[in-house]
Amino acid sequence: MTSRVTRPWALAGALLMPVAAAIARAQVAPTPMAPTQALPTLAPATPAGTTYAERYRPQYHFTPAANWMNDPNGLVFRDGEWHLFYQYNPFGNTWGHMSWGHAVSPDLVHWRHLPVAIPEADGVMAFSGSAVVDGKNTSGFGQEGTPPLVAIYTGARDKSQAQYLAYSTDRGRTWTRHAGPVLDIGSAEFRDPKVFWYAPEQKWVMVVSLATEHKVRLYSSPDLKRWTQLSEFGPAAATGGVWECPDLFELPVDGNAKDTRWVLVVNLNPGGVAGGSGAQYFVGRFDGTRFTADEATPPTADAAATGVRWADYGKDFYAAVSWSDVPRADGRRIWVGWMNNWQYGNEIPTAPWRSAQSLPRMVALKTTSEGIRLVQEPVRELQQLRGARRQIEARAIPAGSTSLAAQGIAGKALEIAAEFEVGTGAAGSAREFGLKVRTGNGEETVVGIDPTAGQLIVDRTRSGETRFDKAFSGRQTAPLVVENGRVRLRIFVDWSSVEVFSGDGQVVITDQIFPAPESDGVALYATGGTARLVSLTAWPLASAWTPAPRRAGL
Repeated sequence: MTSRVTRPWALAGALLMPVAAAIARAQVAPTPMAPTQALPTLAPATPAGTTYAERYRPQYHFTPAANWMNDPNGLVFRDGEWHLFYQYNPFGNTWGHMSWGHAVSPDLVHWRHLPVAIPEADGVMAFSGSAVVDGKNTSGFGQEGTPPLVAIYTGARDKSQAQYLAYSTDRGRTWTRHAGPVLDIGSAEFRDPKVFWYAPEQKWVMVVSLATEHKVRLYSSPDLKRWTQLSEFGPAAATGGVWECPDLFELPVDGNAKDTRWVLVVNLNPGGVAGGSGAQYFVGRFDGTRFTADEATPPTADAAATGVRWADYGKDFYAAVSWSDVPRADGRRIWVGWMNNWQYGNEIPTAPWRSAQSLPRMVALKTTSEGIRLVQEPVRELQQLRGARRQIEARAIPAGSTSLAAQGIAGKALEIAAEFEVGTGAAGSAREFGLKVRTGNGEETVVGIDPTAGQLIVDRTRSGETRFDKAFSGRQTAPLVVENGRVRLRIFVDWSSVEVFSGDGQVVITDQIFPAPESDGVALYATGGTARLVSLTAWPLASAWTPAPRRAGL
């Protein structure tokens, strides 16, 4: 994105702890690289001394052990491992020296850090991209019947962005860069390729961003090396910022494999619905050459305009992309987004790392009264982190705040499922009601319902540390999903974030928060009258960074 190019590079900053500084001392400069040479192995991304108990450290969201991270890249499944590559600065905890960090997981929950996969080299930074299993060895990179992993990424240098290849024949542990770019149109704003195999025509398809033109362009290739332009999409819908990190995938509608649509994801910055970075999507059809949206939405700088579809209404969900090569027996489309925002990303108060990824989420298409919409739910594998369940039965919520400590519901890392009456005779008279999480010492993050305005609310005005940037503090709203007079919420609270899923996941709000460690309370609240709770279930969530038994079937 533009902000990635213009932000100054920074070596180890004042906030870095000694563990990150040790990396910087060991890796004093990007490595020069001759074409076709095997890429060097930088020091592992898990330096000695990292505790994963630092202030604000997420306990079940992915973070690098140290240094800066942004976009998820190269999401691919291979031989029982979920690979997560990501934009990474090996030398500091602000943006710069973009390389591909790397981690793998057996279950999307417990991650193992690996050495940097694709480092900056020859003055070319490794910007965002994708990875695929070249099962037919169309590229010729495979060895002895072993299909290669192939990464397709943007190589960025001053006033130039082009698409490069790197490949691995050892399960992604070491990488070799293919000679020169495979697609170069002479542009400085041409980035973030997502590649997939289009089986009906036995070809590779790339969707890539023409960032400042608010377009995505589609290409095809027989071998991942030679690319032919197919078509373009855009400008359309939200165009208040540059278009980045596209994705294109097919999903059944309402689980019906005979009725499918394609989803085109376009992230943009600025111009998001909550300000700054955001992720929009289009539902339509793809014929192997061209994507056509079901709804024609004219381009607009108004993020709230009719026809703009947002994947998330919070401030902190960006660069969302999905995993490729998920086994057919699994059948899920799973994605993850960068849980940060370019408005303040370099300033969030964390060290020795900076930035987290969102929860991995399964995405699907659901027919609603407004049309076919994208829905999301956290992956089922997260359930293995659940502790003892606590439940509250139906009750009235009096005006004010009611702590749930007596019911044993409190904590810094929680999953909460709650249901409220809305718009019925039993609903009560409150003008706003819901839950407060991470409460204490005058701090609170509000997850609220405004039935009159028809809004779901996350208010982080008093959530903790907010002074590092004026764009951080505030209140995010989303359309309220009411079904049979009730609102269902599923809330995930971590040491520095809250993710709220409403209904069947038609609406999601993702926000970072930075409360004091002592602020671990949970409360019901109602303003201007009483409200009605139908049910509430809560689980403490264990850390994914400590050994934990895996439960059968997950």
